Amino acid sequence: MRSAVTGTAVILAVGALVTAAMTTATASASPPAGPAKADPPRPVLVDCTWHKNVRPADFILACGDGNSRLIGLHWSQWGPHGATATGVNMVNDCDPYCAAGRFHAYPVTVRLDGPKPWKKDPSVEHYTRMSLTYTGARPDAFKAVMIYPLWD
Repeated sequence: MRSAVTGTAVILAVGALVTAAMTTATASASPPAGPAKADPPRPVLVDCTWHKNVRPADFILACGDGNSRLIGLHWSQWGPHGATATGVNMVNDCDPYCAAGRFHAYPVTVRLDGPKPWKKDPSVEHYTRMSLTYTGARPDAFKAVMIYPLWD
């Protein structure tokens, strides 16, 4: 009986060694894993107070007086080549003057592009241009597509 136990132990030991050898051979035959490829950094949208934003829900266009702002932004794309959203441009009619004016809602498609290093932090890219395409009515004296340079 002792030889049967010894034989079983030897068979199990040999099996374990063979399995270990095969695992090592398979692992060494695989190409070495390289460093994980990081996603490229996404550009940001810099707001009036110099904060970096990604996919903001709202954005003030007229920093001095707040008479034009984007609200309800829904972003369908945000990447290294541009960003696209739909939302509403709230514009003050300034009638008879801005403090007494009323805000009106105009549906728009927003497009951001022209990412470049941000002067405040060159390790961060920021979008440098915004295009608003009015999909319906638009404010008096506005074109169907308005292009705005964004601050640096």
